[in-house]
Amino acid sequence: MSGGGLLVAGTTSDAGKSVVTAGICRWLVRQGVKVAPFKGQNMSLNSFVTREGAEIGRAQAMQAQAARVEPSALMNPVLLKPGSDRSSQVVLMGKPVGELSARGFFGESGPAAKPLSGAVSPGKALHGGRQAALLDTVVGCLEELRGSYDAVICEGAGSPAEINLRRTDIVNMGIARAARLPVLVVGDIDRGGVFASFFGTTALLAPEDQELLAGYLVNKFRGDVSLLEPGLDMLEDLTGRATYGVLPFQHGLGIDEEDGLRVSLRGSVRESRTTAPVGEDVLRVAVCAVPLMSNFTDVDALAAEPGVVVRFVDRAEELVDADLVVVPGTRGTVKALQWLHERGLAGALARRAAEGRPVLGICGGFQVLGERIEDDVESRAGAVDGLGLLPVRVRFEREKTLARPVGEALGERVEGYEIHHGVAEVTGGEAFLDGCRVGSVWGTHWHGSLEADGFRRAFLREVAAAAGRRFVPAPDTSFGALREEQLDRLGDLIEEHADTDALWRLIESGAPSGLPFIPPGAPA
Repeated sequence: MSGGGLLVAGTTSDAGKSVVTAGICRWLVRQGVKVAPFKGQNMSLNSFVTREGAEIGRAQAMQAQAARVEPSALMNPVLLKPGSDRSSQVVLMGKPVGELSARGFFGESGPAAKPLSGAVSPGKALHGGRQAALLDTVVGCLEELRGSYDAVICEGAGSPAEINLRRTDIVNMGIARAARLPVLVVGDIDRGGVFASFFGTTALLAPEDQELLAGYLVNKFRGDVSLLEPGLDMLEDLTGRATYGVLPFQHGLGIDEEDGLRVSLRGSVRESRTTAPVGEDVLRVAVCAVPLMSNFTDVDALAAEPGVVVRFVDRAEELVDADLVVVPGTRGTVKALQWLHERGLAGALARRAAEGRPVLGICGGFQVLGERIEDDVESRAGAVDGLGLLPVRVRFEREKTLARPVGEALGERVEGYEIHHGVAEVTGGEAFLDGCRVGSVWGTHWHGSLEADGFRRAFLREVAAAAGRRFVPAPDTSFGALREEQLDRLGDLIEEHADTDALWRLIESGAPSGLPFIPPGAPA
């Protein structure tokens, strides 16, 4: 018999679906429930590689950690990685199968998929019907998970009331109706208008979809909840649906964000620990906010260190006081290179290298630091000159490298993961995590390497010495333990502020019968 299930939808993007899904997973696993996360279709430039070599969204990998299970491609069968405002690479069951325009993917007339060499057989599903053709694959993955777990907590995308996309929906009400999942709608009250959002979301769904919308969950509430309760009662009177909890606003819970395109990172700062530095100085880290930035979660481990301040920058003058500059991953290496030149950052990086001041390039950031890039795959720009700071030549291959390497650097064990089309030929320098180092310029394709505590401390000591800072890494910072603390905080939010008995009834038995229809419903 299939296990229970629940779909966590949202009134908007960034309403809190990812963290609520993770919180429910952590709450359930602490109750002894065998639980798995699921998101049928994800759009994100932040991704992860499973032990089987499948690429999935980082949010689902984080949710799997919350559930204390190993992540797999079943948990995120469709991943869209934007290459521009109009097209995305389609990753199906963990492997890239083609590049599609938005119009083509959502079923309108447009270009068919452009298959990549080495594409897996599920890619055949892409050619006939774009998004709608993937529904069987998505439902099949969900059912496989439900056959192996007591409960599967599914995350929706955007809003379930996107009436222009409902016909081809495979991630919100499409999967809910196909799998008969109860739906809980999360609303971010910090944005304002949460009651109108709950009501409007419900009223724009077809009768068959409204039958599955069980109720609501308020997220990011500040203040006295008793002042909100009359509104919740009125909402229930209007819709016939209860609110399953009011979660208070808490700082530091926005872990493993999905989409770097939607958020302007100009001047933003990663949340750092408030603990004072161990040494006399702090370290300032500037991250170049390159276009199509991917896996910027790599710098979270730096921000977790006491005395390390991480900010995203887009102007050359902002590198002047930085002790370390990170050029992060990107889905558009050549586009990022052009952007660095246009912003004056390329010259600033070259001056830093000449002065022996630390620079770290990760994945696409590593590639732009090299001498030459040959790209007939991603940008189709052909051969272009890199920044020439590292003795590396990069050639883009159609087959994507997806790996979980293990190695050693600075005398410490390091694990990472690789996601790239560019193949690097290193012709000199000092070996560094399958990349290289020249002086204080470092480059590697390995994402996640800074999460290795011993290596991170050794690297920061080198950075501090090169920068002339009396910074000392804390001897006991454990990034893994800090991540577990965050996930436990999410579980606490659900356990302490949600109606967990009612939630479990939803998961086990489905949406209550007799939920009223709220007009007008979806347009014909």
